[in-house]
Amino acid sequence: MGSIKGKILAINISETKGVVKQPIKTGVFKVDHGLVGDAHAGNWHRQVSLLDNSSIKKLKNLDGVGFCTGKFAENLTTEGMVLYEIPVGTKLKIGETLQEVTQIGKNCHVGCEIRKLVGDCVMPREGIFTKILKGGEIKEGDLIEVVED
Repeated sequence: MGSIKGKILAINISETKGVVKQPIKTGVFKVDHGLVGDAHAGNWHRQVSLLDNSSIKKLKNLDGVGFCTGKFAENLTTEGMVLYEIPVGTKLKIGETLQEVTQIGKNCHVGCEIRKLVGDCVMPREGIFTKILKGGEIKEGDLIEVVED
């Protein structure tokens, strides 16, 4: 179908905005919605957020502050991909789902807890957002493939 580029390290969810997401073993993703039960899900272009572990490690190296998955409010923590280099419009097969990259980075909100803690936040530069084209489950360890049109 495509070339394997990475894998899922964690699926993270929060029922309210502005809090650290908690890891879950399996997530259910719906078309035009995102991760079922997540506060950021909805019918818009940023249904799912992804951040690669290499980006998280950059901040870990700043001053030794520990960051685990979900601290940057990412739904999917990945491994083995330079996410911010994937062009908008690219389709990704992740677990049972098909997703389309809709945005690279974002504006960090005022009062960002991570920025306050270490003076920087990597999500605005290196995180990406997708919308769900085909729903299904995603589990820890699932592969991520770039789908060629």
